[in-house]
Amino acid sequence: MDLQTLWFIAVAVLWTGFLLLEGFDFGVAALLPVLGRRAADRHLMLRTIGPVWDGNEVWLITAAGAVFAAFPGWYATWLPALYLPFVLVLFGLIIRAVAFEWRHAHHTAAWDTTWTHVITAGSLIAALGVGAALGATTLGLPIDADGTRVGGAFSGLGWPALLGAVAVGAFSVVHGAMFLALKTDGPVREAARRFAVRWAPIAAVPLLGWAGVVHLRYGTPATAVLWLVAALAVVVAWARIRVGREGQGFAAWGTVLVAAAATLFGAAYPVVVPSTVDRAFDLTVAQASVSDYTLTVMTWAAAVGLPVVLAYQAWTYWVFRRRLTAEPQHEEPVHA
Repeated sequence: MDLQTLWFIAVAVLWTGFLLLEGFDFGVAALLPVLGRRAADRHLMLRTIGPVWDGNEVWLITAAGAVFAAFPGWYATWLPALYLPFVLVLFGLIIRAVAFEWRHAHHTAAWDTTWTHVITAGSLIAALGVGAALGATTLGLPIDADGTRVGGAFSGLGWPALLGAVAVGAFSVVHGAMFLALKTDGPVREAARRFAVRWAPIAAVPLLGWAGVVHLRYGTPATAVLWLVAALAVVVAWARIRVGREGQGFAAWGTVLVAAAATLFGAAYPVVVPSTVDRAFDLTVAQASVSDYTLTVMTWAAAVGLPVVLAYQAWTYWVFRRRLTAEPQHEEPVHA
């Protein structure tokens, strides 16, 4: 395996890891108005993601940084063509982080409600923005032979961006419900489980549809198998969460994303940005990559640093692995 392929796989893994981990953060926040009818329930929901939400965002920084460092041609084409969704992602993440901190500045019902809504809005905006950017990228952007966007600011935001946004948003909401069913006890757990049972089959449709379209355009027999794995995992996740096996349901729902992402990236390779103007203008890993020497240095740096980061994050999840119950008598900050 050459280094360009290795780093393409690394980028795919980083984006998948971000959606897998930050996805349930987004989902829990999106469900605050739905499942958090009482202040104690909302606080319980936020406590489930309090120790991990900011650490999960590191995956986004690392994924974007890997694209910038390993494939600057990809980054230079991607970012200008999709300024709007990326600005929305940054805006959503910023207001969400502010809301997490400010929510506990005053202990009044109005203040709590306001900043809880901001957390929800910021999470949904970020999830939809990431989905729109990835959807538009995997299904094609209007770029010319130089990798420059053709058309106005909205030229890359057609139905592929909408499909990606809906797919990531819907997946994240159910992912959040699965996580709440796994991490809480009492009324929130039961409400989250019922929500997941009801909506999981529907929420999977946009993601499977997105992966299916990319496979039909560019795929191989291997990506067909991966798509079938994703579809089967939906059935397993629904069946397991339905009978109260939250851990198995959560793992199976995560498998849906991993298999779908593998379908998307596997079908697209070696193209990183398909062109909707002319397939001859497709940007490939070879065209977008830095030199082999630079990739070699990056590989050694990643080999040293990545295990440390993964070990620390795994330790964090292990420490906070227990189920949580509502504590209505007081509230504590949920920041990490």
